[in-house]
Amino acid sequence: MAARVLVTRAPHQASALGDALIAHGLRVVSIPTIALTPPADDYATLDRELTQLDEYDWILFTSANAVAVFAERLEDQAVPLSCGIASIGAATTKALREAGFPVRLQAQTAIAESLAKSLLPHAKGSKMLLVRAEQGRDILIETLTAAGAEVTLAPAYRSVIPMESVDRLKRELPNVHAITFTSSSAVQNLFALLDAAKVGLPPSVVLASIGPITTATLQELGHKATIEARDACVAALAVAVATALRNQA
Repeated sequence: MAARVLVTRAPHQASALGDALIAHGLRVVSIPTIALTPPADDYATLDRELTQLDEYDWILFTSANAVAVFAERLEDQAVPLSCGIASIGAATTKALREAGFPVRLQAQTAIAESLAKSLLPHAKGSKMLLVRAEQGRDILIETLTAAGAEVTLAPAYRSVIPMESVDRLKRELPNVHAITFTSSSAVQNLFALLDAAKVGLPPSVVLASIGPITTATLQELGHKATIEARDACVAALAVAVATALRNQA
């Protein structure tokens, strides 16, 4: 019988990882630990900055979700886009290109520290607009501001915990062989859901992290990542999970 792998991504993002896992002969159990809602200001900051895009030298994107919201709000306002666009990684770059936005710069590694490093030569005297989740790590803002950039944060969405996942976790978790985590939010939210469900992790379950920041979040919560993807992408994560489960068999 195929090993069962829990995918914790939001529903609209789960299919890419799920397809990659299925291609390795694994069975996918999709239970979202993240749901997206409008930011607390109901897009007021983002919409205001969209009317002033000609004042910016760079727009920074750290997720495909932010790209989708930005593209939709920009289309509603019919504002031209002429500044440089920077992306945190391949998935975000793909979303930007599919939305018709040319990417001038992509981080070498899909973490904020790498994007900040790539932007440092352009920072001094630049105005940058950061489009991301309302909640997020501030390392990008802090690093670029220290290097002389003026960085404005425009929240595109909020990540919330879908409490409707509690009942499914109670039913499905005991039979899961591996759990995938593609963000720190997924880690934090899963353990909040486990607390709400009053259940613990199955013995010997594989905890699979997409990258070092997600791994660090697991560690902060008292759990060690069993494996970490070689590259911060869903294809590499699927390979790591399949390899770990084969080695366990």
